[in-house]
Amino acid sequence: MPPPKKGPIDSLLALVRRAPKGPPPVGETPHDVVWTENKWRLLHFSSSGRRYRRPILLVPSLINRWYVLDLGPGRSLIEWLVARGHDVYCIDWGTPGDEDRYLTWDDICGRYLGRAVRLVARRSDSDVHVLGYCLGGTIAAAYVAAFPDDVASLLALAAPVDFAHAGIMSTWTRTPTFDVGAILDAFGNIPWPLMQASFRMLRPTLNAAKVVGLLDRAWDDEFLDGFLATERWGNDNVSFPGACYQRYIDELYRQNRLVAGTFSVLGRPARLPAIECPTLAVAFADDNIVPAAAAGPLVELVSSRDKQVVIDRGGHVGAVVSRKAADRLWPALHTFWAQRD
Repeated sequence: MPPPKKGPIDSLLALVRRAPKGPPPVGETPHDVVWTENKWRLLHFSSSGRRYRRPILLVPSLINRWYVLDLGPGRSLIEWLVARGHDVYCIDWGTPGDEDRYLTWDDICGRYLGRAVRLVARRSDSDVHVLGYCLGGTIAAAYVAAFPDDVASLLALAAPVDFAHAGIMSTWTRTPTFDVGAILDAFGNIPWPLMQASFRMLRPTLNAAKVVGLLDRAWDDEFLDGFLATERWGNDNVSFPGACYQRYIDELYRQNRLVAGTFSVLGRPARLPAIECPTLAVAFADDNIVPAAAAGPLVELVSSRDKQVVIDRGGHVGAVVSRKAADRLWPALHTFWAQRD
């Protein structure tokens, strides 16, 4: 006779019992801080059983915490890669202060990311595999297009490139009433609660759906740990440096300059056809933040003969950090790098 199905009362009791434990720890994979500058840090996750010569540099989104890639045992891409013998580095962009309102795209993409690539290459005596996630992928693609030296491959994970097809976000940012200058005059940096509210507007019923899903499975400790870790990350956002945001909206969302071939980094042309290293673009069929139509065109525009696009199931975050990712997505990333070591 099968056990009785858990009901909502059982789930509520499970949540009450779980509350004293607090949220699960995140960012726990052992690492060293090998560089700091202004607010950003370069983290190194070394592997005692290193099998691959070329290191991997992870570039997370500028407005989210890096530990989305290290959400805890069994949910950490970084932990998984290190266990398979990869030498992994990750940028922690930190928390911008009021004084960072003047940080430009050139500062972040050209100087900060450029410094990270060169440091990793020098420490490893090798060129570097670069993975950019979400906006981090846009930053990485622009950098590699302008500065291809020391880059062994580019992997763009749910990264917007063609902003003409960036969904509702594109529609919102192109409306005449969206006055970026007025927001910057008022706040300096773009406040994270404002950005978080806009993401929630993309799926207004998402929070209600989360509650229903939580009540359905709150008795499952493994699910609950993953849910709470992801929610902790999802509500731990940072503001967007003002000057960088203005160029991001004006030149990428509104003018689509990366696709048009008229974008630049530190005064150097950032033309996607200049990318000749192996390139993989990964998009997700249910991604409401970066539609596949915005991420996939990267592969059409680069000049590399070794290039591919993968459109997987899932959404913008869940497909990257869920336990299912360890069965499907993470092995695909590992294989891409291992075959090009």
